[in-house]
Amino acid sequence: MPDELDRILSDLLAELRASRVTLRQDVPGESAFPVTHEALAPGVGSLREERTIDLRTQPVALEVAAGRQVVQHDSATAYDDPDFHRMRAAYGGLAAQIVTPVQRDGRVVGIVSVHQLGEPRRWSDAEIGSCVEAAERVAALI
Repeated sequence: MPDELDRILSDLLAELRASRVTLRQDVPGESAFPVTHEALAPGVGSLREERTIDLRTQPVALEVAAGRQVVQHDSATAYDDPDFHRMRAAYGGLAAQIVTPVQRDGRVVGIVSVHQLGEPRRWSDAEIGSCVEAAERVAALI
C-alpha cells in the first residue's frame, strides 16, 4: 500500500509539474493530520517533520475538514490571516495550491495537497480534477 500511495503522489507531481505533493492522514494519537507521504520536485524541502504550524487553526485546513476542496491560484492574496502567511513561509514560499479532502463514509480521513512554490499559477480545470481523482484513489487504499 505505501508504494501505491507514493506512486499516486509522484504521478500527480509529474502531471501537474508542481513543487510538492503531500498526503496527510488522520493518525491515532496525533493532534493534527501529519504528512505521511510526499513527492518532491528537485530542491524542494520536505514537510514530514514540520511541526511549527498548527493546522487546526489554518483557514485552508478548516475548509478541507468540512469536506471542501480549496484551490488557490495566488496564495499570497487568499487570506489576510497572519498565521496563514507564516505557514506559507514555513512551507518554502507557498505561492499556489490545491488542497483536496480524502473522504471515506462521509468523513475526512486524509488530505492531498499540491503546492507550487515561488510564483503563483493558474490551475486548470483538468489539474483540479486530477487532484480529485488522486484523492479518490488514495481513499480506496487507506
